[in-house]
Amino acid sequence: MPTLIPRDRIGDFVGFETEPTGWLHIDQHRIDAFAECTLDRQFIHVDPEAAKLTPFGSTIAHGFLTLSLLSHFAEQLQIGIEGVQMGVNYGLDKVRFINPVKVDSNIRARTRVMGILEKKPGQYQLKLEVTLEIEGEEKPALIAEWLVMQFV
Repeated sequence: MPTLIPRDRIGDFVGFETEPTGWLHIDQHRIDAFAECTLDRQFIHVDPEAAKLTPFGSTIAHGFLTLSLLSHFAEQLQIGIEGVQMGVNYGLDKVRFINPVKVDSNIRARTRVMGILEKKPGQYQLKLEVTLEIEGEEKPALIAEWLVMQFV
């Protein structure tokens, strides 16, 4: 269910946390496809036999792959200013890759609203702290401060 923020109550939503998304499975096919797309074919991502000999014990997803999946999770998080017509990626203030995502792991996102700023009439910048969790792991895969511009 989407969370719609009334324009006259924006301040009430700073600190608001969404429910977590559903889990997304990260398999070797997805990792390989990302490696081909970005030309980042480092063995730790694409060579299961060589990766077994590393401290991780298996291949791991690219940090940028997990970061790029924020777009996928945004559809499920559905948080926005009431009347939003469109939202666009505005950038990131901070990203930390905390824990590698091993092949065949499941990840999900949760979000906390850090701030909402009306840049122009009908144009709102949301600063969201997004945490990508790894199923069964104490430490998250990443924490990012994501800026999203919404137009109403």
